Amino acid sequence: MVDDKIVNEVIQNFEKRSIIGYLKYGKNLERNDLTYEQWVNHLQEELMDAILYLQKIKHEIKKLPNINKG
Repeated sequence: MVDDKIVNEVIQNFEKRSIIGYLKYGKNLERNDLTYEQWVNHLQEELMDAILYLQKIKHEIKKLPNINKG
């Protein structure tokens, strides 16, 4: 492990995500049952979700008092 708490936290999150994905779908990323186009579509959907989450966070930040904004 790297001597960096943030990096270690991210690594742990990746490991947890991998386990959750395997339990949910019974497959890992070494699967070969998807075409390149299907992989791209999955990524596109994930990135669109990320944009939605960012927009939600922006709306929530606007509701906060004006402390350290800028």
